[in-house]
Amino acid sequence: MSNTLAETFAELEDEDFRVLNAVERGMQHNEWVPEDEIAGLARLHPDEAEYHASRLNDLELVEQRDLRYLGYRLVASGYDVLALKAFAERDTVTRLGSKIEVGKESDVYECSDEQRELVLKVHREGYTQFRDTTRERDYTHDKGHLSWMYTARKAAEKEYGTLEALYPEVAVPEPVDQNRHALVMSRFDGVELRRADVDESLVVLDAVLDELSKAWEVGYVHSDMSAYNVMVSPEGIRIIDWPQAVETDHPHAQQLLERDISNLLSHFGKRYDVDLPTKEEAIERIVGGS
Repeated sequence: MSNTLAETFAELEDEDFRVLNAVERGMQHNEWVPEDEIAGLARLHPDEAEYHASRLNDLELVEQRDLRYLGYRLVASGYDVLALKAFAERDTVTRLGSKIEVGKESDVYECSDEQRELVLKVHREGYTQFRDTTRERDYTHDKGHLSWMYTARKAAEKEYGTLEALYPEVAVPEPVDQNRHALVMSRFDGVELRRADVDESLVVLDAVLDELSKAWEVGYVHSDMSAYNVMVSPEGIRIIDWPQAVETDHPHAQQLLERDISNLLSHFGKRYDVDLPTKEEAIERIVGGS
């Protein structure tokens, strides 16, 4: 299917969403939700539930399997539209644009509400591994089939909670809303540090260290810092991608901070011919006397 998420979402009827919600609920007890159970959960006539389940399969929002019975389960795009439906009902997202970033652990879309441009980030943690490990697995009554949904949802919840704690004291995206495995944030029109060729590299490094110091004061270590996770523009910087952040009282917080700083200094050392602070000096600047 070549439809974008926005195009697919626009095609869906109320009954489609009822069936998607039914499959989501049914997956709490079944890897493949029986078709007759979907009808009851969606409060639809069996013929109507069968039609919409088959339609959702054609739209690649669920997948179908003929076992001892005909069963359905959500795929990532189906989970996406359920989150998008929640955002639309809350007027968090009134327009969904194109996908602007694709990664192993998340996809990012342009979007907006009635007042400003935003971004929608959907977490993918666990989904690829789930697809790989279940491709040849027989039907099972355990709940391993929920692991990708649970993992992705927890990542979104954690990132959203961290952004709420950091914003606005730290230069991070403003958290706007979160549902299931997705979160909506303010948009920052910058370029990833790894792709940027900045004239004043030490000024940018100083700015990043300042923000990491503020994050430490609030009580967080990024713990996945790299040139991929800093956005730069003439207006300043933003530090993004916080799902793996840990609190400063975590037993490995100092070790994770040291790794973050090593990654950061390594990028600047390879990219620019400048005198950099040592790792020890940079860490001292962040943690101070703590």
